Amino acid sequence: MARLKHALLASIVFSLTVIAPAQANSLVSTSPISGSVLVTAPSAVTLTTQAALTDIGNTVTVTDPKGARVDDGTISVDGMNVIVGLQPLKVSGDYTVAYSLLTANDVPLVGTYTFSFTAPAVISSPTPIASTATTITPSAGSGRGTSIFVLGLLFVALLVFIFLIFYARKLIRER
Repeated sequence: MARLKHALLASIVFSLTVIAPAQANSLVSTSPISGSVLVTAPSAVTLTTQAALTDIGNTVTVTDPKGARVDDGTISVDGMNVIVGLQPLKVSGDYTVAYSLLTANDVPLVGTYTFSFTAPAVISSPTPIASTATTITPSAGSGRGTSIFVLGLLFVALLVFIFLIFYARKLIRER
């Protein structure tokens, strides 16, 4: 009976230490945050995962309340972050982010989340305003001081080089 207990205990300890626990990838954070209500339209959606993502095979789509895609289709993967650009958001309501993210040697991380956007009453393009600021342009002789300084340093370096040559010749003759 004692041997059976020891064998059972050894097999449990062995199975816990040898078999690595499965670690599935999970979503750590999102921007915009899931369930948030925005009054300023984001220019991109960012998803951050627990494990590093592969460079290919990831998909992220963003749709407006009517079901039309509003992402621009550009996906950028940087380690554990994936970023997709957005077109300007114009419709108020719930936007859905659907994603399928891949890591090496793992099943795809698939899911959706939503955020709300409240569009302004009037969407206007910014108009350029004339500036009265003066522009400073460098004069033709402004780099002359720097040039003289650099040439002086080169001359000093040449003198040190010549001194080292004569010193090395002196040491060789004394041997």
